[in-house]
Amino acid sequence: MSESKARSRWARLVLPLAAALVLLADQGSKYIVVNSLRRYEEWVPIPALQWLFAITYTTNTGAAFGIFPDGSLFFTVIAVVVAVVILVYHRQLAAHQWLLRFSLGLQLGGALGNLLDRLIRGYVVDFIYFKFWPVFNVADSCIVVGVALMAYFLLKEGKAGPGEQQETSVADSHEKEDSEYNLSATP
Repeated sequence: MSESKARSRWARLVLPLAAALVLLADQGSKYIVVNSLRRYEEWVPIPALQWLFAITYTTNTGAAFGIFPDGSLFFTVIAVVVAVVILVYHRQLAAHQWLLRFSLGLQLGGALGNLLDRLIRGYVVDFIYFKFWPVFNVADSCIVVGVALMAYFLLKEGKAGPGEQQETSVADSHEKEDSEYNLSATP
């Protein structure tokens, strides 16, 4: 197998690995909270910061950070659509776009984590509470970070001037990767 194909194969694993880790962290943390606290109970892991931060078990039938309450069915459908779009878009990316793949993995893992809650419980478990912000969870955080990384990537890609931007095929991107690796290897 050529080095280019091997890199491409590894690049395709970035999204599923990131999504799986997010899903594991999200569902694991929710499991601990649900089995350790009563609903609306607050635990302050760092007493000196109780004015700022607590773990508070709450439920949410709306979107991230509690907006649009009682929209579980709507957000279930949205999560499924988003997951499908991410998977389709991921297949179109060139291998060197690992940051974009990672950002999509964060978003997919977060969407699946909250979707799993909605399907199993009928609501999403939230527990991370900074006293100046609505209660949220690991999935929400990963979705936000994933969107921010994607925006950064797309803005960075968009900074190339019109004469510098050109459409590239997957084969062209592999050639670009090969030349970048060869350039970095020279003294």
